[in-house]
Amino acid sequence: MRTSLIAVALASLAAAAPLEKRWAYSKYWNVEGHRGARGEAIESTLPAFAQALVSGVTTLEFDFGVTRDNKVVVWHDETIQPEKCFDTAPAFENDPDFPYVNKSMNDLTLAQVKTLDCGSQRLTGFPLAFTVPGQKLSTLEELFDFVDCATDEPVLFNIESKINPEVEGATKTPAEFMDVFLPILQARGDEFVDRVTHQSFDWRSIILSKKRLPSLRTSALCDDTTIYAYPEGETTGNLTVHGEGAGKWLAGINIDDFEGETIGERVARAAASIKADVLSPVATSYASPVASADLEGWVPFVNSTMVDTAHELGIETHVWTPNTAAIWEYLLDIGVDGFITDYPENVRRFFKAQYPELPLAPKADELRVQKCLIKHNQVHDISA
Repeated sequence: MRTSLIAVALASLAAAAPLEKRWAYSKYWNVEGHRGARGEAIESTLPAFAQALVSGVTTLEFDFGVTRDNKVVVWHDETIQPEKCFDTAPAFENDPDFPYVNKSMNDLTLAQVKTLDCGSQRLTGFPLAFTVPGQKLSTLEELFDFVDCATDEPVLFNIESKINPEVEGATKTPAEFMDVFLPILQARGDEFVDRVTHQSFDWRSIILSKKRLPSLRTSALCDDTTIYAYPEGETTGNLTVHGEGAGKWLAGINIDDFEGETIGERVARAAASIKADVLSPVATSYASPVASADLEGWVPFVNSTMVDTAHELGIETHVWTPNTAAIWEYLLDIGVDGFITDYPENVRRFFKAQYPELPLAPKADELRVQKCLIKHNQVHDISA
């Protein structure tokens, strides 16, 4: 065990204190379950969030889209992907929109979305994820109701609005997202709002949510493909080859307008300029030929200059999606404040074994979670 890493991590928790009140959960190391627990259950479904709760996450991380009839659905993709969902039946007889797979969430109603089976198929990249045949998608309110049932702990929510600034009409606009998202939070009261962070790659939307609801924390997502105008024909993001000027993802911001010898420093200052509370970079650069820090040639996107600059500016760093122990060690060594991981149970076991002094959130009672899952989860009857 490397005591230097523990010292860095504990110092990061202490440094986070000035970010105010925030929930009792600020005392725990921030382990976030990515799309619930994507490596352990079918992503973005109530069973995945149940798995995250019994794994003892600090934060549930997930995305939402908005349907044609302005309902907020917990789901990552802009479109209904055939490798994740399949059609069961039309929402009504002779529905001209049917089939719904491959269509945009923006072009479907909630009733149409509810006909999909998004639990029967296991992605090849996550061979250990358990399936729930017939699984329906949930609304944001349904997820919150399930969590309220499953635990009395004030677990946190890191919620990403899926907005595409590059393709007009692919999703609703930032204003349309905020029109339906913020009232759902506000209806649950100030204490609940204080448990939520709104994150997005489209920095226009987090600027807008901060303006409309100043108490709501925001997180500036970024990776190789969003920090600059993307080069024509480029297929892998990288840190050295980029288009000229600002891309569309950062609200017209050109990071090269900010001081700093490294891209990491400038990214952190750009996030501070929009008053983000959190900077959320990808762990591994898209240019990296290998996937883990213990392999020769690994290229990180997040680095110590990015993290140090963010901390100097009072910004936390929550990194996505580190899934190997070597990357976890690297991130602890440079002082990040949290992981958004597909394997929260494995992260917890790793911390318990290697860094037992890190404070971790309590696990939810598994029996209670399962009872609430039976009560709240929605599945199609596929027995026929």
